[in-house]
Amino acid sequence: MNKARNGILTGELPSSIVWQKAERSNSQGACVEMAALPGGEEIAVRNSRDPEGPALIYTVDEIRALVAGAQDGDFDNLIA
Repeated sequence: MNKARNGILTGELPSSIVWQKAERSNSQGACVEMAALPGGEEIAVRNSRDPEGPALIYTVDEIRALVAGAQDGDFDNLIA
């Protein structure tokens, strides 16, 4: 697979990737799903309400920074 690009349609990603979502996601589909891409250097992110729609592609380090920031409360003001 060539390097994935932001906005790539989910159907264009390898069918072998495994999407996962947080256990805290709700039944109304308010969740984000993530999947490791082949090679282990990038992670795809998609909206579970549009599973065939576009995916955003991030490096593992970018996702690591996002998760750490969320754990530290850096984005709490966005959902207050």
